[in-house]
Amino acid sequence: MDQTQILTVGLVVLVAVSFSVTPALAQEEDEEAEGEGGIEGLIEGFVEGQGLIGAVLVLIGGGILLTFCVEKLISYLTRTAFGLKISLFALAIVFTGFEFDDTILALALSAGGLEGAALGTALGTGLAIIGVTLALAAIIKPFPVDIPSDYVVLFALAPLLLIPFVLARTLTFVHGILLLGAFVVMFGYIIVREYQRDTPVFRNTELGKEIQADGGVTLPSSVTQIPEDRLVGRRPAAGWIWLFLSVLALVGIVFASMLLEAGSEVIIDGFGIDETVFGATVLTVILTFEDLMLTIEPVRRGVPEIGVGNVIGSVLFSVTGNVGVIMLLSDLEISQSVLTFHLPSVIVVTALAAYFLYEGELKRWQGVLLGGLYIAYWLIAILVFGGVPIGG
Repeated sequence: MDQTQILTVGLVVLVAVSFSVTPALAQEEDEEAEGEGGIEGLIEGFVEGQGLIGAVLVLIGGGILLTFCVEKLISYLTRTAFGLKISLFALAIVFTGFEFDDTILALALSAGGLEGAALGTALGTGLAIIGVTLALAAIIKPFPVDIPSDYVVLFALAPLLLIPFVLARTLTFVHGILLLGAFVVMFGYIIVREYQRDTPVFRNTELGKEIQADGGVTLPSSVTQIPEDRLVGRRPAAGWIWLFLSVLALVGIVFASMLLEAGSEVIIDGFGIDETVFGATVLTVILTFEDLMLTIEPVRRGVPEIGVGNVIGSVLFSVTGNVGVIMLLSDLEISQSVLTFHLPSVIVVTALAAYFLYEGELKRWQGVLLGGLYIAYWLIAILVFGGVPIGG
């Protein structure tokens, strides 16, 4: 790994971790203040001032912006990988694995005394990433996977890290630090291993085969051209320019997600829709739309590295980093249902998905099975345990 590659990953990880930890520190300082502050609070206040029709337009605009930014992120990350000669999978892990919006939501819930809902948000995100996004991607277009077996083992074992903490029944600040440490170690291990592998994309994809044929010197012809290619072209610092544009696209995705959430909240009040019904249907779709786009669209465009990186990174972050950040604000009493049902569900579904990834190809029937298990989880949770512990 040369100095350029080390500097690249260092900068990206530093920015990503800052996005994750800074909200926690800011929230801790202002948790006694009334109302929601920061950019998200400003957006929500603006949307409320536009009325019901304005909220609907914001919701539509947020969806359009999210789609546009996801498309751009896919294109920019692909070009960054070739320009800087680094792994596209590693870039995807860093850029899409951090669930910024879910972390902010979990922090808000924790600061408001709803630590249980915050934990539910983290577990629910990990489960939905597999049972909804990965499942739909496999159903829509089965795709090859080429990742080392140790990544798969790490992915499968990540939820198991929560067992000793859950058995303690009370999570504290110290537990949060330990989980954040586990998150940093796992992400760091994958990123370092990716640079050692020297494989920019999955070798068993069409793009990977094309790269092997020419040695990976130039951007393969199978990569769809975009207008920015004429501006960036073969500039000496092209890789860094693509990296900067990737960061801008990621900022656009986060902003679009905020628009979707703010618009949906105003619509709830405007139409008088029951919050539970809306949250279990429309809002759930809205909150998972970002991950759906970041998984399904890369698969459709022939770069499953980004989709798989999003799934693995999001699950690892949700069950370690996201839970750990919650503990920075307050202690959490673990309910019996988390120990006996919700966490075991995450463990089983994650292990099954890991086995499918280990086989080297996600098939359509496997997607159907994962989706079916997710639906079964919801039904059992509602009928037997009285609800799903998901913050949205």
